[in-house]
Amino acid sequence: MDRLVPIDDRGDVPSAYRDTPVERLLACHNLGAPVERVEAPELLVSVCMDHRVRLRMPEDFAYVLRTGGANLEGRAFEVSFAVAVGGVGAVAVVGHSDCGMASVADGREAFAAGLAERAGWSAGEAAAHFDEEAADHAIEDPVAFTLEQTGRLRRRYPEVLVAPLHYRVEDRRLYLVRE
Repeated sequence: MDRLVPIDDRGDVPSAYRDTPVERLLACHNLGAPVERVEAPELLVSVCMDHRVRLRMPEDFAYVLRTGGANLEGRAFEVSFAVAVGGVGAVAVVGHSDCGMASVADGREAFAAGLAERAGWSAGEAAAHFDEEAADHAIEDPVAFTLEQTGRLRRRYPEVLVAPLHYRVEDRRLYLVRE
């Protein structure tokens, strides 16, 4: 928790994020600010595909990319599209607690059995699929990975505001990640 900065009122938002779409996301999600529809997206949110992560934000406020672990590797075109065509000037990278991608390496047997049972794959095909892909999707520490993703985006898009956030499934709140 020492790497996470709680946002319990607007005064907790660092000056770098004040009066930005990042502050609006934090205010809406954590502080119950009104959810008012906007005319155009202001933010790109990269968030894990995990069903427990549900962000409260205005309708049409953000492009949302959901990937395992909020991993943007191989997603440069989508990010570029949101910036270039969608006009967003900010990105929120949202990792979360209890992320399955942080322990994906431990789930080979369950993965293979699940694909065999639910998708009609042979156990061998399912295990081979896991062996080929799991390492590309595994993350060790969701908070550290969020910071890595943030750094990569800042280098690639130097004029775009990029914020590292963390969603705690235990309390369903967003936190800023201390850099």
